[in-house]
Formats: sequence, C-alpha cells, structure tokens
Amino acid sequence: MKMPQLLILIVTILVHVGAGFPADRERRDKQASWDDVNVIAHGLLQLGQGLKEHVDKTKAQMRDVNGKLKAFNITVAELERKQQEQGEALKTKSMEVEQKDRLLVEAVEEMKVKVGEMKKQTEDISSRMDRLEDVLSEPKLDSNDSEHMGVSFIQSLMAAQNRRIDQLVEKIQQQQDKLEKQNLHLQSLQSKVAHKRVKSHKRRDEEVVLRDEAEHIQPDSGLARDCHDLFIRGQRVSGVYTIQPENSEPFNVLCEMTSDGGWTIIQKRHDGSQNFNQLWQSYKTGFGSLKGEFWLGLDNIHSLSKQGEYILQVELSDEAGLQQAARYKFNLDGEEMMFAIHLEQESSSGPQEKIISTGDSGLPFSTADRDNDLAADINCAEMLSGGWWFSNCGESNLNGKYPRRPRLLQRQHFRRQGMFWTVPQRQISSLRKTLLKIAPASIQQ
Repeated sequence: MKMPQLLILIVTILVHVGAGFPADRERRDKQASWDDVNVIAHGLLQLGQGLKEHVDKTKAQMRDVNGKLKAFNITVAELERKQQEQGEALKTKSMEVEQKDRLLVEAVEEMKVKVGEMKKQTEDISSRMDRLEDVLSEPKLDSNDSEHMGVSFIQSLMAAQNRRIDQLVEKIQQQQDKLEKQNLHLQSLQSKVAHKRVKSHKRRDEEVVLRDEAEHIQPDSGLARDCHDLFIRGQRVSGVYTIQPENSEPFNVLCEMTSDGGWTIIQKRHDGSQNFNQLWQSYKTGFGSLKGEFWLGLDNIHSLSKQGEYILQVELSDEAGLQQAARYKFNLDGEEMMFAIHLEQESSSGPQEKIISTGDSGLPFSTADRDNDLAADINCAEMLSGGWWFSNCGESNLNGKYPRRPRLLQRQHFRRQGMFWTVPQRQISSLRKTLLKIAPASIQQ
C-alpha cells in the first residue's frame, strides 16, 4: 500500500471515529468503539511497516551511493597516478606523451560522465528525502487517551527516523561537496594535460625546423667534433669525453692527448677482458668499456671520418714488449657500402700492411653473420673469429681471439684464430696490445 493511500485511510478513520463520539451519544455500544480502535491500530501498524520498508530502502540506496563514491575515489586516485606517470614520460618521449594524453583525456571525460550520474542520483535521493519529510511532518488528529498514546509512540518513532534521515542528507551533502572538489581537480588536470600537449607540439615543431636546418647548419650544441677539436679548445688531459661530429648524435669517446694534438681511440685491447667475437650489429654500434677494452662502433667511426681528411695510426705490442706503429690516410664508408675502408700508406717506416689497401673500391667489413670478404668459398670471420676488413683471410685481424696462454700460440689452429698482423718480413701472431686511433690530417702540419 502506497504512503498517500495510507494517510487518506488514517484520516478517514479518524474522522469517522470522531463523528462516532458526540456528546449526545456517549453511551454508544462499546463493542463498536473497540472495533474502530482496532481498525485505527491496524492502520497505524501498516503505516509503521510502510515507514520501515521505506527507511530500509533508503538505507540500501545510501549504501549503494557510498559504494559508488568509494569506487569513484579509487578511480580518481588511479587517474592521478596515471597523470604522474605521463608527466615523467613527457620528459623522454613526445610521441608517447600524445598517446597517454589522449587516454587521460578520455578517462577525464568518462569520469565527468560518472560525476554527472552521481550528482543526478544524489539529487533524486535528496528529493525523495524532502518528500518523506513533508509526509512525516503532517499534523496527526488526536483521539481518546489510548489512541493518543499510540499516536505519540508513532510520532516519536517518526521523529527518530527524521533525525536519521537528516543525518543521511547531511552525509550526502558532504559527499556532494567532495564530488565538486574532485571535479575541480579533474578540470585542473585536464588543463595541465592540454598545456603539456601544446608544449609537446611546439617542441616537435622546433625539432622539425632543426632537422630541416641541419642539412645546412651544424647545431651549436657546444660539443667538440672530435678529440683534436677538444685539444684545440684547450683540453690537455687524456680521458673520456662527449663529442658530436657534424650531423650526428653525441657519443662518448676515449681521447689520447699528445703534444701534437688529440687522437680519438676507435679500438683498444690489452688484457683480453672483452670478447671481440661479436656479430654485425655489435660491431656497428660498438661494445666494451671505454675504461678497458672496446670497439667504438662502425657508425661512430664513419661519422668521424666523413668530416674531412683523417689519418689512422696502428700501434702494436707483442709479448716480448716490442712496439711498432704505422700511419695511413684513412676514410670509412657508411653501412650502404658495408663500411668499406680506404687506406693509403704513409711513407714513414712501420709495420705496413698490404691487404687493407685495395684501391678505390675499398675493402668491406665482415663478421660471422655478414660474409663480405674477398674469399670465394670461405667466411673468414667465421673461421678466424671476430669482425675485420678481411681479404683472403691471411694478412691481418686485430679483432681475433686474445692469446691467454702463450704455449697455445705454437699451435696453428689457435694462432690463426688469434690477433695477427702482417709486415713485409713476417707475420706477427704474438700480439698482446693493439691500439687504433684516428685524428684529422691537420695534426701532422
């Protein structure tokens, strides 16, 4: 039975009972009066049961609202965490920023929809509470003493329910205030995202302009072009520096500062701590430690040599401590030409190698997984170990296995796989130290 119908029934019964007790009919049949009282009591009981059901339903709705608010708070916390992660990602990858910003904006829009739904539900509950308060605040008609006691009990019960409802309404209002604050916070986050997106687009446009200008103008990064450039700028201490050749990315190198100028080390071996039996990609990008043994990387060597005329100095030391050195005019092609090396021997004395100088075509670089050598049926890198500018596998390989035990050098198999270098008189196969370094040709002037 609905609430308005109950109220109409109670009012009708009370009017009927009032009409049945006039002063001139005080001696009416008592049995009829008790029947009316029972009807009133039954109506009041139904009213109380209806109120209880309505209050229980309101409590369930309040629990549902609280659950949704908790889920909303968790979602907002997760959204803030995602915003922080995206803020960190903006510092490194602009493309990832755009994608994450798009996801964040979608999440903000979804949260705004949820906030609107929660507001609508809260307003609906508040409206129901107002209607319930209006119903409960209507005046009740008095009857005889026994009926007055029953009505007073019902009124006190309804007053208690009113206080409980007021508390619930107050909590709902507090939750509404929190929702408004969260909504303002979401709007602030959305504004920050839009600002960062504008900065990201601006930075990307600046990078495009810089790339277009890089073909004509070297960016003023403040970094030296090579180790000799550092020497010209006043550096006199050998060590690890960061350089940036023309139209190239910065990278670290080991510089050897001499009285003549600065040399950029491209290969260094002295104790066998680094495995040089690597594949093409490793030789292309470089490996090892600049503080120990290393290979600078064919890409980096090419970016240095294409800046102008360079010379290569080869320094060797065998197990007896005998040191030898030789210089070559040096140039290295890019990967499209298989990093072919071009060498022209200097007139000075030294362990001049024969096979690396191969005329205008140069000699391509080979590894076990890229067979570019001049041997028809043999992969020199696979047979000899390491990567090198092989011809027919017989003249040199400074990237072969390091000889850890001298007695193994007496065996042909290990000797061929180790480091060796050919000079006019003999083949040096007992090498213990090798150093390859390059510098601009102007260092000799």
